[in-house]
Amino acid sequence: MEEVALQGLDPQVNDPAARALTLQYFEQLKASEDGWRLCAASLTSGRYHSNDHIQFFCYQVIEHFLKTSYVSASPVVQRECKTFLMTVLQLQSQDTTKNKTFLRNKVAQVLSLAFVCDYPQRWPSFFQDLLQLLSMGPLAVDMYLKVLVAIDSEVVDRDIVHTQQETERNTMIKDTMRVDCVAQLVDSWYQIITGYESSNPETVCLCLDIIGKYVSWIDINMIANNKFVEVLIRFMRMNLLRESACDCIHEIISKGMDPVAKTKLIESFTNVLDSAGVIHPTEDEEGDFVAKLSKLVNGMGLQLIQAWQKLVKAGDSASSNVTMQAFEHKVPLMFRFLGDEDDDVSGAIITFAHDYISVLKQVKTLSEKQRQNIEGLLFVVVKKLKYDESYNFDQEGEEEAMFQEYRKQLKTIFNNLAQLDNQLIVAAVHSLVASTLQNWRNMEHQEVEVAIYLLYILGETIPPTQGPQFRDASQSKTTALQEMMRLLVTCGVSHTPHTAVTLQMFETIVRYEKFFLSEPQHIPAILTAFLDERGLHNKSKSVRSRVSYLFSRFIKGIRAHVQSYENVQEILTRIADLLVLNTPDNGLQISLTSVDKLFMYETAGTVIVSGYFPPEKKAELMKALLAPIVSKFDSIYSKMCAETDETKQFGFAQSLSHAMNFASRASKAFSNQQTMRQCSCVEPFTETLQIFLHVLNTPCHRQLLQTGVRQYLHRMVVCLESEILPYVPLAMEQLLKDAEAKELYDFLPLMNQVISKFKKEIVPFLQQIFMPVVTTIFQALNKPSDQLDQIAAAEKKLLHKGYFGFISTILNQDVAEILTLQESHNLYNILVTVVQGAVDFPDPSAQKLCFQILKKTIELWGDPGSLSGFEDFIYKNVVPACFMAPMKSTFDLKDAQTVLALGESGLVLKTVLEKRGDEFVVFLQTKYLPEVNMTPETIQEYTEALKSDPKIFKSYLKAFFARFKS
Repeated sequence: MEEVALQGLDPQVNDPAARALTLQYFEQLKASEDGWRLCAASLTSGRYHSNDHIQFFCYQVIEHFLKTSYVSASPVVQRECKTFLMTVLQLQSQDTTKNKTFLRNKVAQVLSLAFVCDYPQRWPSFFQDLLQLLSMGPLAVDMYLKVLVAIDSEVVDRDIVHTQQETERNTMIKDTMRVDCVAQLVDSWYQIITGYESSNPETVCLCLDIIGKYVSWIDINMIANNKFVEVLIRFMRMNLLRESACDCIHEIISKGMDPVAKTKLIESFTNVLDSAGVIHPTEDEEGDFVAKLSKLVNGMGLQLIQAWQKLVKAGDSASSNVTMQAFEHKVPLMFRFLGDEDDDVSGAIITFAHDYISVLKQVKTLSEKQRQNIEGLLFVVVKKLKYDESYNFDQEGEEEAMFQEYRKQLKTIFNNLAQLDNQLIVAAVHSLVASTLQNWRNMEHQEVEVAIYLLYILGETIPPTQGPQFRDASQSKTTALQEMMRLLVTCGVSHTPHTAVTLQMFETIVRYEKFFLSEPQHIPAILTAFLDERGLHNKSKSVRSRVSYLFSRFIKGIRAHVQSYENVQEILTRIADLLVLNTPDNGLQISLTSVDKLFMYETAGTVIVSGYFPPEKKAELMKALLAPIVSKFDSIYSKMCAETDETKQFGFAQSLSHAMNFASRASKAFSNQQTMRQCSCVEPFTETLQIFLHVLNTPCHRQLLQTGVRQYLHRMVVCLESEILPYVPLAMEQLLKDAEAKELYDFLPLMNQVISKFKKEIVPFLQQIFMPVVTTIFQALNKPSDQLDQIAAAEKKLLHKGYFGFISTILNQDVAEILTLQESHNLYNILVTVVQGAVDFPDPSAQKLCFQILKKTIELWGDPGSLSGFEDFIYKNVVPACFMAPMKSTFDLKDAQTVLALGESGLVLKTVLEKRGDEFVVFLQTKYLPEVNMTPETIQEYTEALKSDPKIFKSYLKAFFARFKS
């Protein structure tokens, strides 16, 4: 072999050129007819015995040959290859060099590739040849087992997707093996697990793994018999073997079987495991093994439940009762493992708990024991929902994330239990919450948190039709939920020092905000908790962040109770320090992130707008809210422009962007019931807009700042009426200047929004800027870019599609005069771009939009004499487009979106027929269709279909073009 080309395999060589040369050599060997021979000779010569990387390289070349060329090779080459494979199998069986596992696995994989090609026709003696290895010692046995693992991967493994041909091949292989060699394989397994249990436990574990894999498709009686079971039970008491033995038993009981036989098999295993004393682990038992036992009992429970379901479906009540008793007897074991201190042990049996509850839901009348099981499950779930003492709330890592995922699974069980017996669960939670909250100062934070968490998730278990029932506090009868909420907000638990309890309390308060509508006397105390060091001013960053969102939600829910000027002023004063705009020159002191502050500005806006006081007071408060942003904005912009340090410059740009976002978010408080004009707040927001417009000429960070201005304009178009119109021309002009494709694409929705809202009012301005906008769009689309730049290509495609949306908005918002008042050649060019989009644009949804635009133009201008020259345009451009587009090779009639586009093209032709009548039919019959070489019979058929119902014509079109394209 070429030694220079192999140097790139050395992990010590960090030379890209050497790596590239090696890769080139690898491809060369794969392509060469004799490449595999060269590699085989290198492996058997022993020349590279000490170089694992070169050996692996060689095996990869041989693997490629086996996958691509072996089947079609001559019998001589196939025999040569098999001889080599048996040679390296023997060499690996004798190689005592350590750390060769990955090479042994590769040899096994390569051999399995030859096996699936040759067995049984061309290599009927495969297993006899393989079994001969067993007399060569432990390494040979290990190699034998690795080959069986590789065969399982190729032939049986359900996680690997196979073609229909491969599936049929694999079925034939398994059928042949059952007759030919399975009995010998099973005998060899027994000899291995009994012969090596003391001397080589790793080999025994591998063999048990293989038994578990193969038992799924061989005769169960070969394994589930006294001889094997006795050994497996013995292994369950041996530290080095018990986990593998446990997994093996799990695979045995998971084998597909008749439900009655499955029940007997599981019960027999249960009895022997119970008799052996291994299925009930002690408290100090090693965790990994207990987790395996938990998985085993989980498998038993699931298999029995599946068997029960089959028997119930079959109407076999006697057998189904026996099976139900079998899994009911496993419930105490489920409790033991589900309640284990180790979450891995508990998590391994959750599925059994979940499915057991599903069974109880199907039972008409629950027995007393089953009711006790429900209570027992609830007790275990509550215990396991508690945070562990080691949970790191300040810096949550992987273990904490795993617990949260585990907690979600427990929550699902809780919800299912509540669906099963809602009254029982509510009563149990009520009792726990009452006892905990009345004594929270003397309890661990885990106990307190879980009580509040149970109150929180209880809301999810209440049927949607009922919702949380909160009655007026003056009524004698209140619900358990109401009593728990009253206790939560009056017991003082909000003063707890632990963040987990604090957060859970605020989450629960917001979930049950309707409680405060029935008992508003609690609102002042809760507002104080939100606003002081317990909530928004908590020392914990995570608490402040979450509470900023929760407070926003809470205020929206109870705003009717904080409408006085004093209340609003109090809230605004308490959150004023959280509304500060951070900049690089004030040290970027962050009490809340910019995202959190968005919620705070929305909250501030909400309390102002909802306030029950005169509009001029609202304007005064809103102006004060925006003042810190407005007063700093120009100076921050100047500092950004003057700054030479790129990091600081970007920091100033972000501050400007945040300022615009905050003002935009404050405007979310306005609604159709309380408009900006009604609240006398037009002036504060238009003054703010004037200042924001200054950054449109920005010399740096243009995209970031223009995005902020656009978003603010979007909000102003929603909130303002004609007051916004004087600012639109300047904004549009600046946003269009030197715009890139992405900027133009982002700009068009603003144009569409302005058109949709103001319609005729905006026509004079849009009439003037329409062609400059279109020209700018096509300059961006035609701007040269690197053909390999996929981002630029995608941005241009989006812009092109946005342009069609822009034209569609003009036509559909009753302002078509924006187009018709353009110079005639400009209008013609615009319409041609739409026709080109309908025919050539590589996106069926855009083509559909283009056809909709053409249909609308015909509806508007298709009548005789409606628009000069449009009749010719219809016949010369629109009608041909309806035939040319579907005939394109890219027009896939099997694609749903494309079929919708085809339907729109049909509606275009129907609209032409509606407007032009027989004139259109004559045009098709005598001019257009003959010119495209359509036969008289087809022309007659087509025009008749055109005159038919639109749905019939739509179906006809699909068949018509499918016929022509075939």
